[in-house]
Amino acid sequence: MSVARRHAGWFRSAVVCGTLLAAAALSLPAAQRAAARPYDDPATPTVPLSDMLTQLHTLYLGTETATEAYNQAKETAGKQRAQAERIDRQLADQRAAVAASKDQLGVMARQMYRDGGVSPYLSLLSGQTPQDFFGQRHVLGMLAGHQKDLVGELSSGETRLDELNTQAQRALDRAQHAQNVAAAHKKDVETRLRDVEAMLAGLTGVQIAELQSLEQKDADQAQKDFLDSKALGSDPALRAPSTVGDRAIEYAFQQLGKPYVWGAQGPGSFDCSGLTSQAWAHAGVTVPRTSQEQWARLPHVPLSLLRPGDLVVYFSGATHVAIYIGDGLVIQAPRPGSYVKVSPIAANPILGAVRPDLGQQALSDYQPRPVPKQAQAPTPIGVEVQAPADGKAAKGAKAGDDAKDAKDAEGKDDAKGAKSPGKTPGKPPGKTPGKEPGKPPAKDDAPKDPTSTPTPEESGAGQP
Repeated sequence: MSVARRHAGWFRSAVVCGTLLAAAALSLPAAQRAAARPYDDPATPTVPLSDMLTQLHTLYLGTETATEAYNQAKETAGKQRAQAERIDRQLADQRAAVAASKDQLGVMARQMYRDGGVSPYLSLLSGQTPQDFFGQRHVLGMLAGHQKDLVGELSSGETRLDELNTQAQRALDRAQHAQNVAAAHKKDVETRLRDVEAMLAGLTGVQIAELQSLEQKDADQAQKDFLDSKALGSDPALRAPSTVGDRAIEYAFQQLGKPYVWGAQGPGSFDCSGLTSQAWAHAGVTVPRTSQEQWARLPHVPLSLLRPGDLVVYFSGATHVAIYIGDGLVIQAPRPGSYVKVSPIAANPILGAVRPDLGQQALSDYQPRPVPKQAQAPTPIGVEVQAPADGKAAKGAKAGDDAKDAKDAEGKDDAKGAKSPGKTPGKPPGKTPGKEPGKPPAKDDAPKDPTSTPTPEESGAGQP
């Protein structure tokens, strides 16, 4: 299907969605609508919906910026701790070497003490022939040289020991500083999330529905303008990913419906860069943890050459990232209160794109995966204010405790928690969060209210 035809169908669906949202609001009795819209009261200053949406987006953007700063600080702290551990291992080896040198010198000193200061080797001096004399000089020279070498090894070993001690302390200091920075960013995120929460708490359900409808309308228009501009070049639907890029896309599809949790990188929940970094990690390619680092360190590609698997980076500060799946769509973990979903590529202001597998050949035979309808539902407007679990998720079946309030977990390297939600081989993912913790619902269980946001119990996560 061409991008133009796909765009036309997608745009009609968006219009229908907006109409349904408006109809839901109009279905309320007149008196109830009046009571639910305090800003219509002549005594209450009227705030245009567009201004309210701009304010909300500003709050969300600030939250995501703080989240990526937190992620970077945590990443730095982890690297510094790893460096300190490497230096500790070197210290242990160096201490053993210094101890061995001391032991050898001690053996020589004790031997000389037992012999009254005369080594058994010196008995060779009793020789009477010239050959004996020259042999004695050779032995004495060897002994003196060996002792000198031992003293030199001990001296240089102790110097190296002092250097390693200094390096270890500096690494620990840097790790502690990074940990303190992460803690400060953590508080910043929580404060910003509470600002969002406070704003939403002052709105009625009707107002939130109207905001969501306006947001969807703006996103639809942005997508239409973007596709009409031909920024993706000619025949973008014909482009295919590389083998590893396809594996990254497959992983991203498997995460559809999992909750957004700031600071999380799976397996039960994700933030934006946590999703993209883990998708490529599971494809066998290591990429930086944060969206800013992904933008700064990965090869840039023009949008006109964008192919599935590339990462699309958003906003001037590179504070958001998604993975491109083709046909003008991305998979992303949008924001607090939402879940991993499929979105139009132009839903946010695009900064550019990067390719983790630059130079890899595209697949010659590629069939795009079908996108579940539920995965394209409008992004919820909501927020849950809780701290993420610190530490990295364990590999394999065990998950990091990214579904738990971890206020006492600051500084821990590993979190213990629930098992990762299982994946059914061969079964297309992409359901929305549902009632059963950690499992997406069947179609009939999907939330009917477009403004509804999965609770911690529904999503299997205890964070936003």
